[in-house]
Amino acid sequence: MHIPIDAAGSSATEEDGQASRRLVGMAAVAALGGFLFGFDSAIINGTVDAIRHQFGLSPAVLGFVVSCALLGAGVGAWSAGICADRIGRVRTMVVASVLLTVSSIGSGLVFAVWDLIAWRFLGGVGIGFASVIAPAYIAEISPARIRGRLATMQQMALVIGIFLALLASALFAHLAGGAAKELWLGLDAWRWMFISAAVPAIVYGVLAARLPESPRYLVNKGRIDEAGQVLRDVLGLVDAASTRKIHEIQQTVNTERKQRFSDLLGGKFYFLPLVWVGILLSVFQQLVGINVIFYYSTTLWQSVGFQESDSFLISVITAVTNIVATVIAISLIDKVGRRALLLFGAGAMTLSLSLMAVAFAQATVVDGVTTLPSSWGTVALIGANVFVIGFGASWGPVVWVLLGEMFPNRIRALALGLGAAAQWIANFVVSTTFPSLAAFGLQYAYGLYGAFALLALIFVWKMVPETKGRQLESMDELAGEDELPTHPHHQPTTTPVH
Repeated sequence: MHIPIDAAGSSATEEDGQASRRLVGMAAVAALGGFLFGFDSAIINGTVDAIRHQFGLSPAVLGFVVSCALLGAGVGAWSAGICADRIGRVRTMVVASVLLTVSSIGSGLVFAVWDLIAWRFLGGVGIGFASVIAPAYIAEISPARIRGRLATMQQMALVIGIFLALLASALFAHLAGGAAKELWLGLDAWRWMFISAAVPAIVYGVLAARLPESPRYLVNKGRIDEAGQVLRDVLGLVDAASTRKIHEIQQTVNTERKQRFSDLLGGKFYFLPLVWVGILLSVFQQLVGINVIFYYSTTLWQSVGFQESDSFLISVITAVTNIVATVIAISLIDKVGRRALLLFGAGAMTLSLSLMAVAFAQATVVDGVTTLPSSWGTVALIGANVFVIGFGASWGPVVWVLLGEMFPNRIRALALGLGAAAQWIANFVVSTTFPSLAAFGLQYAYGLYGAFALLALIFVWKMVPETKGRQLESMDELAGEDELPTHPHHQPTTTPVH
């Protein structure tokens, strides 16, 4: 079975490889890292109120409990880049699986807020590992002409993970009669929400251990015969094409020493310009406030008058909307390109966040309870889902695709790790500050996120290069300071493979 490909001709297939059933299966297994990324980061949603009452937490401490995993993810993302270059992409996936399994069980059995923070931080390290290694591995095993579609499998897995986490939370809360009520074995429902994350983590580790290693990692380690075998078995490259591909990879990786942080330096502003593009893409992806929707949505909708059961349902509907939006992104990313989707998404998010800010400006607070007039509640709900569609069809998947493919072979793992670490730190800042910012006024929170969405649009227009159709071995051209687009309509040409 072959997934649909562009009519690039038989010669392109011979040089670049075939989209086989095995290749798609490998990408799907790697993408399970995205599933864990989504499931573990969103499962906190249904536990927020129960944790607050269980441990008597203030808004600031609650914000840290929710977001401390993101600090761990920042550490994990940076460490993953180093780990992936030392022990390989596949072993790094297995490490992520172990960390997430242990964290899930530990979080469900906590007895105080401090050990919940510790387990959440450890799980965050695992999320950071998974978030980095999935796009890197998928990009490195994929033919250029379908790389975008295969890479978006990670985002599809991520949004499905978010959906199932919210669904599991709603189910456990329903069975127990509330998240804070006892469910099974003397444990409250919120504890089972955490423990449930161990199941996909174990499955991920078992399946990942069976994957072949990335050919680009193998070449970098001098394991040429193994790399050639992977290219032949997975991409169907004949011996001559396999030899040419290995030669191209050898020209763009440094096989004489380990990658160093100094390899990312060299621009006017400390890092290479392309590294800054990756960092800022990651930061803007979070500063628009997307994870506020997924971490706090159940509590948010309760705060404006919805019942707990209705709030869980709305959160699940929002997650389904995110899945639909990601399907749209998968169908378009290799056709219209990365830049067009990012520009569309930034525009849609600017408008929808502005609408939400206006809606919440109509809210009234009585005895500490925020309520919206019914008509404005509907407007806020529509705005939130338009925002999710705009993000899910663009910045959600496209940023991870770009991070996995835009860096040259010689710095890919380290640069991706740095970009992902910046993303998690920005996520931490947004998630930690939201409870306090919301207490001040939700209209200010969403107005601020809308302003960042507008800045993101300008940034993409001015600075982000197009990578659609490029071979990974041609990304070196983007790393030079003079190679970034100086005109918003600049489109780099695809470097032919000889």
